[in-house]
Amino acid sequence: MLKPGDMAPDFELPTAEMDMIRLGDFRGSRNVVIYFYPKDDTPGCTLEAVDFSELSDEFEALETVVLGVSQDSCISHAAFRDKYGLTVELVADVDGQACEAYGVMQEKERDGVKRIGIQRSTFVVDKEGRVRHALYGVVPKNHAARCWSW
Repeated sequence: MLKPGDMAPDFELPTAEMDMIRLGDFRGSRNVVIYFYPKDDTPGCTLEAVDFSELSDEFEALETVVLGVSQDSCISHAAFRDKYGLTVELVADVDGQACEAYGVMQEKERDGVKRIGIQRSTFVVDKEGRVRHALYGVVPKNHAARCWSW
């Protein structure tokens, strides 16, 4: 698990538009909020994405980019974005490499079945690429506002 002061693991992943985005490209110019979420178009994930989108002006004023990461495909991300008018950049980590690097893959049990999935987590990364906040197991409601207020 990452902790404040650690260097944020770099990644290069496709966006909903199938453009590649690399965390390292923001180094020296932008802060980055990276939030990992389990699945597009589910209640908690929708609430979180809408909240982050509604605060886009506040994040922009802080020179901060918001990236939402899940294992959904680019096509799924595009449909999710369009359905709810999301303004955050959704990033597809289909093979889970970024999820593993950030330590967000956790065993979950539902209806007696255990499986590995994304634990809702958020990381605030400064312009130098250092983790300033590492939040594992967050609750979606009002989470975006707490990230903005730092």
